[in-house]
Amino acid sequence: MKFIKHNILAIALLSCSVGFAQQLPQFTQYMYNTISVNPAYAGSREALSVVGLHRSQWVGFKGGPITQTLSIHTPLRNDRIGLGLSFIEDDLGPQNYSYLYGDFSYSIPTGRTGKLAFGLKAGFTQYSLDAEFRNDETIANDDYFSGYEDRWAPNFGLGAYWSTDRVYFGLSTPRVLNTDENKTDGYEALERLSYYFTGGVVVDLSKSIKLKPAFLVKATNGAPISYDLTANFLFNEKFWLGGSYRINEKTAAIGGIVDFQISRQLRVGYAYEKPISDIASYTTGSHELLLIYEFKFLSSKLKSPRYF
Repeated sequence: MKFIKHNILAIALLSCSVGFAQQLPQFTQYMYNTISVNPAYAGSREALSVVGLHRSQWVGFKGGPITQTLSIHTPLRNDRIGLGLSFIEDDLGPQNYSYLYGDFSYSIPTGRTGKLAFGLKAGFTQYSLDAEFRNDETIANDDYFSGYEDRWAPNFGLGAYWSTDRVYFGLSTPRVLNTDENKTDGYEALERLSYYFTGGVVVDLSKSIKLKPAFLVKATNGAPISYDLTANFLFNEKFWLGGSYRINEKTAAIGGIVDFQISRQLRVGYAYEKPISDIASYTTGSHELLLIYEFKFLSSKLKSPRYF
């Protein structure tokens, strides 16, 4: 009883993901981490691009999700082909997910500056429970959790991504196979099919100020549809400042985003998000750190800065 009392959030998170549908982690700065959900994005930045992101969600609430991602992607000498590799570590209370996936994209020109890319993602998802949680007497005797198995499971995803210098749209399903993590009769723990629809545009407000609104819509079987809306202002091609709003039928959150283009190759960002649903009284909010480094530019084709 004591264990459960002090880990209410952890059990709630586990119940939601094991009993219904596991989803990929969410990010406030989703527009800079597109490769994690859409393989067609691979190579689109026309450089060897490395993206690292750390997110601490619901700080102050024991068992709040902690997510870390690292991805690398690049176009090949034949710039129609892009390759990428992504790793995600997502810890939700006592439940741990690790994703290791490779990405392949092929693009075709559409008009003067547009490109339409198609992508394939393939790899493995690893599921595990913390040893302390599994060894607790209350949990060990609970049939709901006893059938859960630690294991690696293969999966694959598909995507399409269309972009010009100022507009982009993407549609993807990063996990196609439904994978059951729990082998106890009467319970399902599926990595379910999810759809991501993304888009954005860059608009000149003046010679030194641009506006970039963007959106992400996520639909998962067995879970409510989630809507992410952001708007960022770019000042002198160096400094981004904006806000975000996320909502579904159960939760909502608002946030702020700050990004610095330190050099032609290095970009850093920070985002803060505060829930405005029932959990708001129990957490100080969520923090997110972003780092992007472009190792090698294809200078003949480089657009500086990259807006997405």
